[in-house]
Amino acid sequence: MTVLLRHAGISPDGPSNDSRTPLMNAARNGHKGVVKALLQQPEVNPDSTDCFGQTPLFHASWAGHEEVVKILLGRQEVRPDRANVTGRTPLSLAAWGGHEGAVKRLLEREEVNPDRPDDYGVTPLSQAAQTGHLAVAKILLGRKDVDPDRLDNRNRTPLSRAAEGGHDEVVIILLAREEVDPNRPDDNGKTPLLHAALNGQAEVVKILLGRDQVDAGHLDDSGNSALLYAVSWGHVHVADILLARKVINPEKPGSGSQTPLLHSAC
Repeated sequence: MTVLLRHAGISPDGPSNDSRTPLMNAARNGHKGVVKALLQQPEVNPDSTDCFGQTPLFHASWAGHEEVVKILLGRQEVRPDRANVTGRTPLSLAAWGGHEGAVKRLLEREEVNPDRPDDYGVTPLSQAAQTGHLAVAKILLGRKDVDPDRLDNRNRTPLSRAAEGGHDEVVIILLAREEVDPNRPDDNGKTPLLHAALNGQAEVVKILLGRDQVDAGHLDDSGNSALLYAVSWGHVHVADILLARKVINPEKPGSGSQTPLLHSAC
């Protein structure tokens, strides 16, 4: 890299076909020394974007390279809360990847909105909840400016996403917040319990059923219950847990007027 940078005619900021620069590649791969060398070149733009609207800081945050994130944040030209073409920020990508160090570095900047949604309404907390990154979820929940029950464009909450993925520890810390509604339906009428049952997440089903607010017999907009979903997809352990709740009627029909028993026979 040092030899190449000495040669006249070689652009240290020359992009590839997808508009990715050498600095972006170095940042994505965590090459701290190369990043420093490139940033010493006056032609290099530390906040340039590729074809997806992602800067070197995006690439470093997505890959979790904390030291590179720190270096880039030290440049005045770098906008730490800049959004890409889908509205996601470096913090959103770091949260999705579970990169605790990068998340902490980004949150040190006042310009960074820890609750900023992307174009789909998904916040960094929802990203961490969906991927099950407990440490990052705890950091974000420690911020007063983060809404733990914020809805995305499909009326999904962080709890809904954590329940779907079977991330029981994240489910527990979300349920510890008074603002979180454990029975909130999304735009299809599915509650966190229905998402957990549909995906066979037995431990999450147990946790949710331990909350008085959770309606075990709730029907979504298609008329299906958690029990019907569990039976339809062969999640035996989930069905056993649900049937242990006396309030659930195992003969109640769902969509197509079929009962759980009829579904299990298909």
